Amino acid sequence: MCGAALPDRGRGRPRVYCSRGCQARAYRRRAAPPTPQPAPPHPRRRQIAEAVWRIAAERGLHAASIREVAAEAGVSTRAVQYHFRDKHELLVAALRLLHQTNERRARRRITADPNDPRALLRSIIDELLPLDAQRRATLRVFAAYYARSLTDPALAAVFLHDQHPLEDLVAAVIAQAQRIGATPSALDPRAEADILVSAAVSLGGDVLHGGRTLAEVRRTLDYHLTRILPETDRPGAALR
Repeated sequence: MCGAALPDRGRGRPRVYCSRGCQARAYRRRAAPPTPQPAPPHPRRRQIAEAVWRIAAERGLHAASIREVAAEAGVSTRAVQYHFRDKHELLVAALRLLHQTNERRARRRITADPNDPRALLRSIIDELLPLDAQRRATLRVFAAYYARSLTDPALAAVFLHDQHPLEDLVAAVIAQAQRIGATPSALDPRAEADILVSAAVSLGGDVLHGGRTLAEVRRTLDYHLTRILPETDRPGAALR
């Protein structure tokens, strides 16, 4: 079971386990319940969650009452209350579903070569910019949730969690670039990731407000990317 070579016993049933400990571990694996996989959301729950997104993007989360959400989704208020116990559960479920949906879309869009850290970082940061209608709407929804979380402790506990997967990913890319000599070894990958992600989020918000153009934001972010990953013909050439 563990892959260890087992001597031939000559007669009788062949050995399966190398030791009693190996046998016990195999038994525990068989007895353990399977790891539960998240079930896809009920179509009606998704329909209602998408209505929350549209209201949040267009009018703000304060407008997402049970009645308004039901009207936007084209269902009865009773249907909303059947799937969600109260407004807090509705908002939390809609937020989690948006995160899952956004992650799937991002994975499809991020197609840069993993061996090209600069292109990969640019693709990741693109997910924080309103480059199309879908990303623009998503960023507006997240902004609405952020504003609501400032005065709603229960929602803040869900929205402002301790995990930072995007910053972790960016830091990992920068660390890998350091290992191949594409970026200075003196840089702190985590600090650079925090700066880059925070800058992209803030600048993307400026584009939503019309305070900056996408071209201006691109130039600023590319400037920072060049500071992290100098454009050279040979890895490490400008890093001595």
